[in-house]
Amino acid sequence: MIKTVIFDIGRVLIGFEWKDYVHRLFGNPEVEARVTDATFGSGIWNEMDRGIWSEEEVLARFIARAPEREKEIRVAFDRVGCCTERKEYAIPWIEDLKARRYRVLFLSNYSEHVRKRSTHTLDFLPYLDGGVFSYQVHRIKPEPEIYRILLEKYELKAEECVFVDDNGKNIQAARELGFRTVHFENYEQAREALEKLLREDGEADE
Repeated sequence: MIKTVIFDIGRVLIGFEWKDYVHRLFGNPEVEARVTDATFGSGIWNEMDRGIWSEEEVLARFIARAPEREKEIRVAFDRVGCCTERKEYAIPWIEDLKARRYRVLFLSNYSEHVRKRSTHTLDFLPYLDGGVFSYQVHRIKPEPEIYRILLEKYELKAEECVFVDDNGKNIQAARELGFRTVHFENYEQAREALEKLLREDGEADE
């Protein structure tokens, strides 16, 4: 029986289109490519989500990848909250599920740096029943440990949870741990897929 719905945040409950963001900032293909390679397109970004390195360490590593673009990298890093987009459907979606007595949580790869700069798009957080940011536990999806941390923290059984994420690797990791999953492509598709799972679960219990 499904009791809990767990959402990823970036590109699910908020927009996070970093390519568009970098383009808006610089409007120069060469600059955009160098800044992207040094920041969003590097493995350093994932480690920032892990929350072990300080903001200063992360920034220094970004700059080291493209020192000639230090000024632009600093701008992109400082204004990164502008990369996130509020989604009007987030709060109503959460409220609808809770009204039907589902527990609603989040599990997200998210850095403290980005969180501090994107509070305007995270206004749905108080409506949730809790969750785990990667930077808080120093683990990132698709590492199995972060899923287990969430299960243990909220005393959940994986088979009683649906996990909604836009990343196929994260979805696969959740399935291997026993979660039911919805691969998010867009709101309409994901909501329909989630409702199908919830209906089938209800029918199975009848």
